[in-house]
Amino acid sequence: MAGMAVSVLAILLASCAVAAAASFDKEFDITWGDGRGKILNNGQLLTLGLDKTSGSGFQSKHEYLFGKIDMQLKLVVGNSAGTVTAYYLSSQGATHDEIDFEFLGNETGEPYTLHTNVFTQGQGQREQQFRLWFDPTKDFHTYSILWNPKHIIFMVDDMPIRDFRNLEGKGIAFPKNQPMRLYSSLWNADDWATQGGRVKTDWSHAPFSASYRGFKADACVVVAGGRTRCGATVGEEVAPGTGAPAVAGEWYNQELDLTRQQRMRWVQSNYMIYNYCTDPKRVAQGTVPAECSM
Repeated sequence: MAGMAVSVLAILLASCAVAAAASFDKEFDITWGDGRGKILNNGQLLTLGLDKTSGSGFQSKHEYLFGKIDMQLKLVVGNSAGTVTAYYLSSQGATHDEIDFEFLGNETGEPYTLHTNVFTQGQGQREQQFRLWFDPTKDFHTYSILWNPKHIIFMVDDMPIRDFRNLEGKGIAFPKNQPMRLYSSLWNADDWATQGGRVKTDWSHAPFSASYRGFKADACVVVAGGRTRCGATVGEEVAPGTGAPAVAGEWYNQELDLTRQQRMRWVQSNYMIYNYCTDPKRVAQGTVPAECSM
């Protein structure tokens, strides 16, 4: 009997492993890079490569309209100056919405810059930049976007670093009507990425590589007819903008409680290196967006 129980458990664990292993194959398409992007380990690992000829990238098969997106990344190791690893949600067109993580490489021994931005109806310039409190090249770390009708919350290893709130009632646009795909790419941006473009990519270190694993989307997926299906299983379908679907997770109404607000303020006090709301040039020019005063 004990032997049978062990066998059944082994089968169940194997089934779970197969399901997990298929995630990148099932959820993403490598869209460019001529073989520099690879799905490995039975779908459990995805890598992107960059050399002097080309970078590479992938995108999700699905479009999402709200959700909590988690991805574990390990960034380019060593001298990553000039390289950018981008990981973001975006719709298409001139009035697109976009939610950005970008990791700007640096010289060996110098820290990465984590660049965040939010576009609404084609308008961006809402950059906040951070240093990280760990070496993002030594191991995988989880980078999350929580996007619901009230908030866009950026998180690193479940630590909130930024909260872009819905202030539509005060005339500030908020992404809520355009479904977005998840994209990622590794590319050369040495005209601006490292120290304002002063440090160029050292191609003697190529090929460069970034790795991905542990993708999870607890989200509302757009299906036929523009309707959405929420949750891990086939749930109730609702038309966009008609309210919270019955099977959406807790993320749909999630906000930062006092403790997590304090953690976010701690990160911003200690690791934020640029904030569009306090940029002296923008303050002097009077071009600081209205949400900064709210």
